Amino acid sequence: MTTFLVATASVHTTAAVCDYLNERVTPDDTVLVVSVTEAGMDQRDAGDATNVARTRLVDPAVETITEEGRPSDTVQELVAERGVDEVLIGPRRGDPDAEPGLGGTAADLIVSLDVPVVVVPLPDLE
Repeated sequence: MTTFLVATASVHTTAAVCDYLNERVTPDDTVLVVSVTEAGMDQRDAGDATNVARTRLVDPAVETITEEGRPSDTVQELVAERGVDEVLIGPRRGDPDAEPGLGGTAADLIVSLDVPVVVVPLPDLE
């Protein structure tokens, strides 16, 4: 039984991670999907981003979490509190205007966590 944590800020990231997980998860696994709203962000985006997982992953059951704060801090806290085995992220915020390469949260999680962090490529958004 594996506990996966999906950290997402967009429906695009969530969809890409769900596609990745579809062939890997079993009904015995746990999937936590978290979206953290930073200051100035629309909270509806966080809800939309987490809800995608409920429709894309049938088994196992998906728990969604929306928080306010700094994404990296929230993810690190959840990893410690929930016994997460693997974290799945996109390389950057999933919007078409984002610069290519790793975003700040992705880079921070890769160097800060002591569990595997899988960076799932995003589809071409143009």
